[in-house]
Formats: sequence, C-alpha cells, structure tokens
Amino acid sequence: GMNAAVRAVTRMGIYVGAKVFLIYEGYEGLVEGGDNIKQANWLSVSNIIQLVRITTGLWWVSPSQPRGCRWRCLRVVRSGGLPRCCDPKEGWAPAPRWWGRECPEITRVVAVTPPGQISEEVARENCRLNIVGLVGSIDNDFCGTDMTIGTDSALPRIMEVIDAITTTAQSHQRTFVLEVMGRHCGYLALVSGLASGADWLFIPESPPEDGWEDLMCERLGETRSRGSRLNIIIIAEGAIDRSGKPISSNYVKDLVVQRLGFDTRVTVLGHVQRGGTPSAFDRVLSSKMGMEAVMALLEATPDTPACVVSLSGNQSVRLALMECVQVTKDVQKAMDEKRFEEAIQLRGRSFENNWNIYKLLAHQKPAQEKSPFSMAILNVGAPAAGMNAAVRSAVRIGICQGHTIYVVSDGFEGLAKGQVREVGWHDVAGWLGRGGSMLGTKRTLPKTCMEKIVENVRKFNIQGLLVIGGFEAYEGVLQLVEARGQYEELCIVMCVIPATISNNVPGTDFSLGSDTAVNAAMESCDRIKQSASGTKRRVFIVETMGGYCGYLSTVTGIAVGADAAYVYEDPFTIHDLKANVEHLTDKMKTDIQRGLVLRNEKCHEHYTTEFLYNLYSSEGKGIFDCRINVLGHLQQGGAPTPFDRNYGTKLGVKAVLWMSEKLQQVYSKGRVFANSGDTACVIGLRKKVVAFSPVTELKKVTDFEHRLPQEQWWLNLRLMLKMLANYQISLTEYISGQMEHV
Repeated sequence: GMNAAVRAVTRMGIYVGAKVFLIYEGYEGLVEGGDNIKQANWLSVSNIIQLVRITTGLWWVSPSQPRGCRWRCLRVVRSGGLPRCCDPKEGWAPAPRWWGRECPEITRVVAVTPPGQISEEVARENCRLNIVGLVGSIDNDFCGTDMTIGTDSALPRIMEVIDAITTTAQSHQRTFVLEVMGRHCGYLALVSGLASGADWLFIPESPPEDGWEDLMCERLGETRSRGSRLNIIIIAEGAIDRSGKPISSNYVKDLVVQRLGFDTRVTVLGHVQRGGTPSAFDRVLSSKMGMEAVMALLEATPDTPACVVSLSGNQSVRLALMECVQVTKDVQKAMDEKRFEEAIQLRGRSFENNWNIYKLLAHQKPAQEKSPFSMAILNVGAPAAGMNAAVRSAVRIGICQGHTIYVVSDGFEGLAKGQVREVGWHDVAGWLGRGGSMLGTKRTLPKTCMEKIVENVRKFNIQGLLVIGGFEAYEGVLQLVEARGQYEELCIVMCVIPATISNNVPGTDFSLGSDTAVNAAMESCDRIKQSASGTKRRVFIVETMGGYCGYLSTVTGIAVGADAAYVYEDPFTIHDLKANVEHLTDKMKTDIQRGLVLRNEKCHEHYTTEFLYNLYSSEGKGIFDCRINVLGHLQQGGAPTPFDRNYGTKLGVKAVLWMSEKLQQVYSKGRVFANSGDTACVIGLRKKVVAFSPVTELKKVTDFEHRLPQEQWWLNLRLMLKMLANYQISLTEYISGQMEHV
C-alpha cells in the first residue's frame, strides 16, 4: 500500500501546483542527498499502485543515531528548500520529535557551520518544517487509526496459508501451530484467529491464565471427541505468559504431542506476510490518506505540530502525532506492568471487540438456562462471500443464548415449502472460509407465497427471523412488516444482514461480499493491464457487475488506477466520453501506452459496453486499439476475504444479541408480539458504529426502481478517482466535495 500512498501524495501535490520530491532509501537518502532526492512528475508514479516492492526503497532509522547525522538530514532538506514533508513509511514515528525540536536550532547555529553547507538566508527562510505522517505497518500497532497501511494486505497471506493447511490437517487428522508476526501487537493473530475459527489463540496483550496448558489440551481433546479432524492454534511471535515468559510455537507443539499424542506440526509464516500484491482496501486507504496528507500540509502554518493521517470508520482524519505515539507507548507500558485488560482497551474499541467475539465463539459454552425463543436464519438474493461466516456466528451465539436455532434452505421460497431444520454448534463447523451460500439462496420475495410462509412460521413457532442477503432480503423483510396487520404470526423480531457484491442495501456503508468482489475485480484488472505490457497503445474496456450501483466500478477503478469509471449515479454525456478519448490519446504519447476504462453494467441505457468499444476504437484509430472484458460472475465467486469473514462474524453476533434483547422486551404472557417499527431493522456499519435502522424508516430513503439508497457515501470517492486519473477537476470542487461529505 505504500506505493499507492506515494502515488497519491505525488499527484495531489503536483495538482495543487507544488514541487514534489521523492526521497529514495528513506532517511538514509536524506543523509546522503544527491541522486537520492529527485523531483517527481505525473508519470514518475504511473503504474506503481499494484507493485509489491517499494519504489522509493526503505531504510530503518533510529532516534539514537548521532545528532550530527540528524542535522545532516535537516541541512539536505533545507538546502533543497523543502518546507513540508510527508512520510508514508514504517519506522518514521521517532523522527518528528527530533526534527521539531532541532529544526529551529539549525538556524541558530548556521553561523558556525562549514561554508557551503547551508546559507544564512536559506536557514532564515526555512526555519520550520511541517510534517505529516502516514502509518505503514502490517502489525496495525499504531494507536489512533483503525487500520494501518499494509495490514489488510498481510491478512490474506495468512488466510491463504491457513486455508491450505486446513485441507492437509483434515486429511491427516493433524494439529497445526501457526506463528504469525506481531512482537508487540497481536492484531494479525487475533483477526486471523477470528477469521479461521482457530481453537486456541496466543496474543501478547492478553496472556493465558496460569494453568493454561491443562485447559488448552482439554479443549483440543473435546473438539476431537466431537468429530473434528483437525486443530488450529495461532500464536503471535510476541506471545507471553502471565509472568512475562515467552511462549514459543515449539513449546506449544511439544505440549500437545506429549499430553494428547496428536500428530502436530509447526508453521512459521515469517516474511511471507509482508509480500504479495496489495489489497484493494490498502490501495484505496493509501490513496485517501495520501491526498488528505497533502491538504494537511497546504493548510499548515509554521506553528502547526506534526500530525498523522488516520482512518476512522471510512473517514480520513488528522490527529496529533505525538499524542498517538504516547498512547501507543502506554499500551506497551501497561503490558510490561501486567495491566493486560487495560492494554486491550488502549488498543481501541475494534481490537477489544474482536477479542471478546473470539472468546464467545471459540469454544461452546452451555447456556445458563434454556430460552423460550426460537430463531430462523436464511439467505436471500444472489450469493455473496461472508454469508456463511454470518450464519455460523449467528447460530453459535444463538445457542450460547439458549435459543432454538433453525436454518432455512433456499430463502423465502424454502421457508414457504417448510425446508426448515434445527442446527447445533458443530453443524456450522468449517463454514468460515466457504464462499457462496451453504444454505442455498433464491431471489423469491414473500409476497408471492405469503400465506405459506405464515403457516410455517406458526408451525415452527419462529419468533425471530434473521435474513442475510442483498436488496431482496431488505425488500422481503419490508413486505413481511407491512403484512403484520393482516397476519399476527408476522409480529416477530426481524433483522437483515446486508450481503451483496453490489453494496446497494440502505442502512449500511458496506455490505458483506463487496470487499471480496472488489478484490476479485481488481486482480482481474491487474492481469489485464499486465497482458498489455508487451502490446503498446491498447485500451481495455472492462464491464463490472453491480446493477445500477456503481460502488464496485468506482472502488475497483481507484484500486487499479483506471483512467475512467462510468457509473449510473454520476451522469455522463457524449462530451465526457470525448474528453476521455482525448485524455487517452495524450496518454499514448507518453511512456505509459495503455489505458483502462471501467463501466458499470447499467450505467447508461444507450452508452453500452459495445457502444464504448466502437466509440473508442473509431476515435482512437491509428493511435490505440481496444479490447472488451466482461468480468461477470467471477466477482461473486472465490473464498471470502479476511474482511468479509470478520465482518460477517461480527454482524452475526451483534444481530442475534440485538434480537435477543428485543425478544425479551416484546415477550409477555408466554408469547412474542412485536409490531413496532424498531423490531424489524437492517444492521450495518454507518461511519464508525454498527447501527440498527428500521426498514420502515429506510423505505423513505430508497429508490426502489433502481434498487439504490438515495444517498451513498462512496460517491465522494469519485472526485478522488478523477483527480488521480489526471482529469480536469478543480481543487475548489474537490474541497467542496470533501466538506459536503463531512
């Protein structure tokens, strides 16, 4: 993701009229100067967004380096007239402390510096250095941001290994101990454990209680006795026990072998976690942060303290760097002083949430008492990655609550036909990494079979209905709510978990499956671009899915550095198409002689994919040729990304807990009667919080003709897409768009 950040900072800086310099080899490049500092132009960062290697190089810096070495860095910066600095690398956090403290001192000592190093005039004009940082670390160990650059790309590497190991472990009935990175932060271990359903987890923030060896072996033995053919144990490299003694993967392996006699193997992932193509999330995150960093530098005054651009929900925010550094230090201090609960809280609400959910789902805990309630879970609409993760967590948390849990095959149609069965804890084992829908799903809406649905709701005494699916799921629950006046059996608690690659369900910023779909489309576009590496002057027109919703095209376009992305929500005319052709014609005169244009499948009634192909081919004749690629259903397939696995797991847990609370509220005299609007909701992530929105309220803000919410947050990303693609969009328009979104 670092290359995407470098690209965004460079192009945004050039766009606003600044001179942008790239410093190669990190702080070492500052010390050496010379060819390590080069002025960048627009093409300097072309075609780097998908690269794995860091184009500017990396160099670790220690704040304990000699003071003279640090002053030399400052002299190089000053002699180059660089008043502002943006750094997207890992290991940079200590530097602003001594830069901010010692930068003014360079001015005071200029009279005694050797001749030619820095002039008094230059020192006087550049006595301040504004600094903005972007945090790049796969460990996600920096407090103040929900996610650091690189973390989302490291997780798929881990999950690929776990998925592959699961296959061989099941075949040979083995136990695997996987060691992942994280000397001081257990985020990678925690999220991969949650996304894989690991049997046991070791993280430095929460060491196991004394006597953990006995408890772990007991649980592993119980799992095998219930029919499981494998055990997965995940350990962070910095795992410790309560006394601070390291827990190694080999120690855990020997323990399992000696006490249980299980065939056990150790896999240490190591630096494979740092490699691989950056994920779509990291590319978009880095681009957003990079552009925000430039705006922060433009607005800075000489007295503005160093800041860091962080992620809060889906927003880029600026925080005081040194305050974030201090909180990060406080986490380590709490761990050193064995205040482990406080350490987890200091990591942030998301980290604490993940840890609590993992503990809930990792091992079956008998309910304190049997609940009088029964719930049914079904999938509706097109299949989407993450559906099975949501079903699994919902089933297990429901069982922990003491409820009777039913699953329904084939959506509302299956409910009408009575395809309902009760499930237990182990019936959903192994579902986390499965793509598609294990329950089966159809698009049938309740209005076509309402009476049969009511009959089966009565027959199975269903008092809570959890529907996981796309726009049809939302519309179907709305139909059930509107039929409550006619059928008393439908006065039950209902909840919708949005799951669709189109991301077009009202009430949420992100739907399950959309992250997997974006990554699938991105990987295909990367391959398409690579295929043109030996064929110059070629433009690819790629059609994506999404119905009328342009989320998939827009986010994929940002992630792959597309030249254009046509969507229904952002109307375009023949004049816009003409401008795009002219842009690509100019591009062919540079060293980057290829183009990529994305088109949402229903972006325009007349400007079809075939029309665009004919237009571009005709207007570009003799300059470039065109090819069409329709991605189709490959965007729906594949194993879910770690994000969709975790997101589905969290939504499943929170949905059932909310339904349990509502059932208690509407339960009276031995029956459930829920007829208020707030008893049928869509659960979703809105800004930074998981919220429940009544379907009756969402109806007012829904475009049913085009199956879209009337307001969509991601439309703000369109400005970023156009700006980074060298479109003629004004800076005023970009800033006003940002402010309107906020």
